[in-house]
Amino acid sequence: MGTCNPPGNTPPEEHIVVLGIGNVLWADEGFGVRCIEALQREWTFAPHVELIDGGTQGLYLIQNVQSATRLLIFDAIDYGLAPGTLKLIENDEVPKFMGAKKMSLHQTGFQEVLCLAQFTGDYPSQVLLIGCQPEELEDYGGSLRPIVRQAMSPALAHGLEALTAWGAQPQRRAKPLPEDATLTGAMLTLERYESERPSAEHACRKGDDRFIPQGL
Repeated sequence: MGTCNPPGNTPPEEHIVVLGIGNVLWADEGFGVRCIEALQREWTFAPHVELIDGGTQGLYLIQNVQSATRLLIFDAIDYGLAPGTLKLIENDEVPKFMGAKKMSLHQTGFQEVLCLAQFTGDYPSQVLLIGCQPEELEDYGGSLRPIVRQAMSPALAHGLEALTAWGAQPQRRAKPLPEDATLTGAMLTLERYESERPSAEHACRKGDDRFIPQGL
């Protein structure tokens, strides 16, 4: 799924993929998807740029990676740093960090995607991973913690800088897209998710002690 963009002068074989991966239902795991949502709502890009909400699709993203000449990834990555810390990884180093400390199934799956694309020879000439150290992952139904949400702005600035250098022609929209036009869908946009989700007490997001074995 891509965005509607003005025509550009870049050769048609150029294909820039901007990918956000993660799960918005598990607190800071949603960082990458939220970055894509913000980019799509606030910016337009040249026709050869494709924004993708990769979610937790894992190996299903292989064709998207193989088709890309340049690949920008937003994700929550456990670097062992302070929460909210951004770290930029490039090119051959990216697969190592996608699986160095697995936080969820999506990271192992996407590490395999990158390795498979390398094996087939259909691999982007440039890859940039913009990763954010999460604060909280064990909160089903939770949202981004404030420090991770604050990291979105500098993360997007880094991404836009790279996209500009790659010829993606980012232009800020005069008016943000409406919620029902976003890749994540109206029900899961950050603002609506925050305003309508129940509290941890009402949703019992930490689990029910009656059904969780103790002492494990």
